[in-house]
Amino acid sequence: MSVPPIPPPVALEPLYQLSDEALSQRIAEAKARLGERCVVLCHHYQREEVYRFADLTGDSLKLARLASQRPEAEFIVFCGVHFMAEVADILSGPHQTAILPDLAAGCSMADMADLVAVEEAWAELGRILDVESQITPVTYVNSTAELKAFCGDHGGTVCTSSNAGKILDWAFAQRPKTLFFPDQHLGRITGFRMGIPQEEMVLWQPGLPLGGLTPEQIRNARMILWNGFCSVHQMFQPAHVEQFRQRLPGVRVIVHPECSFEVCRLADELGSTEFIQKTVRESPPGSRWAIGTELNLVNRLKHEMPDKEIHFLSPMVCMCSTMFRIDLPHLCWSLENLVAGCVIHPIRVPPNVAASAKTALERMLAVV
Repeated sequence: MSVPPIPPPVALEPLYQLSDEALSQRIAEAKARLGERCVVLCHHYQREEVYRFADLTGDSLKLARLASQRPEAEFIVFCGVHFMAEVADILSGPHQTAILPDLAAGCSMADMADLVAVEEAWAELGRILDVESQITPVTYVNSTAELKAFCGDHGGTVCTSSNAGKILDWAFAQRPKTLFFPDQHLGRITGFRMGIPQEEMVLWQPGLPLGGLTPEQIRNARMILWNGFCSVHQMFQPAHVEQFRQRLPGVRVIVHPECSFEVCRLADELGSTEFIQKTVRESPPGSRWAIGTELNLVNRLKHEMPDKEIHFLSPMVCMCSTMFRIDLPHLCWSLENLVAGCVIHPIRVPPNVAASAKTALERMLAVV
């Protein structure tokens, strides 16, 4: 009996010659042919023409958990960025494959803290303190699987923008200090809201001896914040908040906690992408909002709720440029290759890393 030949992979380049309408039709056809074997996940920041093909939408952790509850799906196509697909791989079953349509879809914040730099910091801190008894490492979910594994191996955990306060309460119950990475802003505003004085939150600058700190600063600190940030949320400035308040009486400002400490302090509401959507949706008709988070999400809310006045907080365009790399041609390419029996860009976390990272994630889930 002859074995049927393996079909050649579908090429990406010719897809860029097609119209959005033609691509959309091919995506819909590929999804129909794959049926329940494939689930498409889209983060809230994804471009609209891709977002409408999502089977599940949400923030990164919510999507990964939802995908793990679809055991019939052999393929998890994650329209997000690399660390999100890693979490999906960690939490999904061994028979499932997480796929990132474009490997160039990374996260600049996640890239600001790598395993080598964190291990060096841990060793340097060990010259001043007994780190294993004094410091709980906490990584924001926007980080590599290797850093989640580091936290798992050192008694630490993971947090999201919505549960950072609860997680830090847990961390301080384990040990008196935390090393929080990679986003300094989420760490700082969360610590501030917990009543931690500014002088007890110090900034670790990788590459500098002792992170640019003195031994005394390290000994006195409760939170050691990594010098990382989101390039999108950095664009929002205190002046933008003041301008909207002067221009639009009664406007309410709502921002993501990845914004700078000063912007977070000036906002009326502060929370995750899920919190922002829920708050704006539940507000009365005629409400005025200035929203400080990624542009695609703000535009989606504006389109969804014409009975409310919704504005983007910054006068500049602030999009997640790496997530924007996942476009209709890449989604079509991924799905049509699955139909043809080819898996393009599977994301597979090494088993030892996945096990330690899952330990850190499970510690978080046990708290929240």
